Amino acid sequence: MSRSGRLLRLMEFLRTKRRPVTAARLADELAVSERTIYRDVAELMAQGVPIEGGAGVGYMLRPGYFLPPLMFEREELEAIMLGLRYVDQRGDDVLRAAVSAARAKISAVLPQDAGVTLDFPLAMPGPPASSFPDNAVELDCLRGAIRAQRRLEIVYVDATGHRSQRVVWPVQIGFMDSARVLGAWCELRGAFRTFRTDRILSVVVGSRYPARRAELIRGLHEHLARSAYVQAADKI
Repeated sequence: MSRSGRLLRLMEFLRTKRRPVTAARLADELAVSERTIYRDVAELMAQGVPIEGGAGVGYMLRPGYFLPPLMFEREELEAIMLGLRYVDQRGDDVLRAAVSAARAKISAVLPQDAGVTLDFPLAMPGPPASSFPDNAVELDCLRGAIRAQRRLEIVYVDATGHRSQRVVWPVQIGFMDSARVLGAWCELRGAFRTFRTDRILSVVVGSRYPARRAELIRGLHEHLARSAYVQAADKI
């Protein structure tokens, strides 16, 4: 393996880890000596790659650093393009703009022969929904509350037309074929619930909720595993 290829592989390996990785582990992964790892890490840091740590502690790549997709396998690129096309069909204006930007960035760094996969992919998503119900609240407001881990005071109307006021801890937004839903912990019910975004009539952003979002995501997914998305949303 060339040194440039080894450096890219080293960065890619570190990118997948959330905790420091020792030089011994890295050396074993790349089939080189620990001394080589120390030299490679020093070279990457000199080039501005935000690697943190040191000998005896381990190394990790600072969160938020993205590598250019130069080493995608053909099947990996197919999977990415299928996902982007699915989001383009079902996402809102913000996500559709993000799809266009992401595709342009990927296209700019791919070798010329790999560009065929972008223009003529082997996989395609199913037919798009004819339309989505209009939302009274912008999805970007919900996204902002999720990122900031803020409570939301919402007015919600269910399938029968009954209105209720809720305080929820927003966790994720689900994009289905015919509706979008907000997955959240509901203080009123003391349980996870899903709320169709077109039935959220108003939102007031409140204080930070006292829970880790990673734990809430696990709980939400366990809840969803026991009930279908649409059924859960329609029964609220």
